[in-house]
Amino acid sequence: MSEPLLLVVEDDQNLAKLLGYNLERAGYKFHLSGTGEDALDQLARRSFDLMLLDIMLPGIDGFEVCRKVREHQMLKDIPIIMLTAKGEEIDKVLGFELGIDDYVVKPFSPRELNLRIRAILKRDRRQRAGIQEVLSAGGLDVDISRHQVTLDGKGLVLTLMEFKLLVALLKRRGQAQSREMLLSDVWDVDKTINTRTIDTHITRLREKLGETGKMIKTVRGLGYKFEEQGEEA
Repeated sequence: MSEPLLLVVEDDQNLAKLLGYNLERAGYKFHLSGTGEDALDQLARRSFDLMLLDIMLPGIDGFEVCRKVREHQMLKDIPIIMLTAKGEEIDKVLGFELGIDDYVVKPFSPRELNLRIRAILKRDRRQRAGIQEVLSAGGLDVDISRHQVTLDGKGLVLTLMEFKLLVALLKRRGQAQSREMLLSDVWDVDKTINTRTIDTHITRLREKLGETGKMIKTVRGLGYKFEEQGEEA
């Protein structure tokens, strides 16, 4: 297997040099881009296995780069780790809404970043290898490996967070799940986001699922559970 090729998008030259040094030591090949425009140009020229993306960039910022990548049919599946000095909750939520895979706040340890890169690349390899898991409930089918959701045979467009929430609920169908548990499933390593953020995503998910959204039950004082008709105790 060839060494993974990473795209590092960082305008701070000192930090970019430090990132490059640590990535090289970890055995990764990489290309450095100092602007969002150059990053998009590089993505159009060659295939990368993962992108490390700073938010505060000259010209097109990291959020806009992420948005363009996720909207592009050929680029939308590239894993993205966002690197930023901004630690506000709204920035994290927006990043995940746009489809990033992980979020690292500066300053961060090279070892921690390497572990996160390895975890995401391992997951991505498994998905590309065709490991398929489909969760079904009534007329709802969720293909985890392909990141596809259909309802009564028609495709649904969900955000990454909505998709992760739906998968978490379906995997433990019939079981009450606390907001903290769902937050851990959806935002994995980042636990600083307010648990009430889950409520907003649940509301949007219910709306997109229509009548099927009624299967997502509110468990008062705790969180939520997915329950088909006839499953109630």
